[in-house]
This record gives sequence, C-alpha cells and structure tokens, in this order.
Amino acid sequence: MTKEIGAFEAKTHLSRLLDEVAGGETIYITKHGKRVAELRPPAPKKHTKAKRGCAKGPGFYMAPDFDEPLEEFKEYM
Repeated sequence: MTKEIGAFEAKTHLSRLLDEVAGGETIYITKHGKRVAELRPPAPKKHTKAKRGCAKGPGFYMAPDFDEPLEEFKEYM
C-alpha cells in the first residue's frame, strides 16, 4: 500500500513513517501537491560468490615472483 504525505507532516512524524516503511509500505512525500521524494524499504542485496576458476583465462595475470619477499623486508627474514 502506498500513501502520500506533505513535507511538513513527514518532518514531524519521520520516526513513525520509518516504522511503516520498515513494515513494507511505500510513502511518497509531496511538496505543494507534487511528489518530491519516495520512502521505501531498500532492495535486497544480491550476493554472488566467485566461481571456481574465475582467475583463469587471458585477462588474468600473476607475476611469477608475486610471493617473494619485498626488498625492504629481506633483512627481517
């Protein structure tokens, strides 16, 4: 369900409006009768896992000495 409220009312009752939005409602804030903002719950995050072997292929490069100690740290080894 959606509802429209004026900017002054939104400012006055923001905490209550956020509770309604948390419950899944969408609220449009109007100014002089025109919609200027929309309060709605955030879209769910899309989690993607890296696929096995994604670092293989022509676009991936790893230097042969990538795991060698840096010159600055050799005295500590």
